[in-house]
Amino acid sequence: MIPTPEEAYRLLQEYNTGDFHLKHGRIVGDCMRWFAEQLGHGDEKDFWETVGILHDLDFEQFPDQHCIKSQEIMREKGLDERIVRATASHGYGLTVDIEPELEMEKVLFAVDELTGLIGAVAVMRPSKSVDDLEVKSVKKKFKDKRFAAGCDREVIQRGAEMLGWDLDTLIDKTIQAMRASENVD
Repeated sequence: MIPTPEEAYRLLQEYNTGDFHLKHGRIVGDCMRWFAEQLGHGDEKDFWETVGILHDLDFEQFPDQHCIKSQEIMREKGLDERIVRATASHGYGLTVDIEPELEMEKVLFAVDELTGLIGAVAVMRPSKSVDDLEVKSVKKKFKDKRFAAGCDREVIQRGAEMLGWDLDTLIDKTIQAMRASENVD
């Protein structure tokens, strides 16, 4: 089964109650939808969005089994194996050995952590918005390991490399994707 984005969000709510995780799922889902359209996969935009929404399905309840427990849950729910694999692959090198192979998987790997960093940079600005955020502002905070310390810079850099992009390109595209999201404040 391939859930719609709305069904995916309801499933996310079954395993997550905190506003942070629910909002993060929506934001990453929106970004994945934007990237699908930009990278020539517009016919799969709902699928990409669903993957983005569900990528952290297990994180709130099972942080020590992140990307492992979600595979079990998704298979029990009868979700399409492509969703199981794609969502698990964003934990590559951290909790699982499932390497991102498809462009969609590489995008998820790259933007998951980056959306958190960009969001943290945006709230520090006077406008508290991504609308006027520039790449150089994100790059400055990217270099400061103490700022948004939970956002893994190595994962972001590896994600850019997987996509064949430089870091500036990945940051710029992700800012654009977040600007297009209705879920980013």
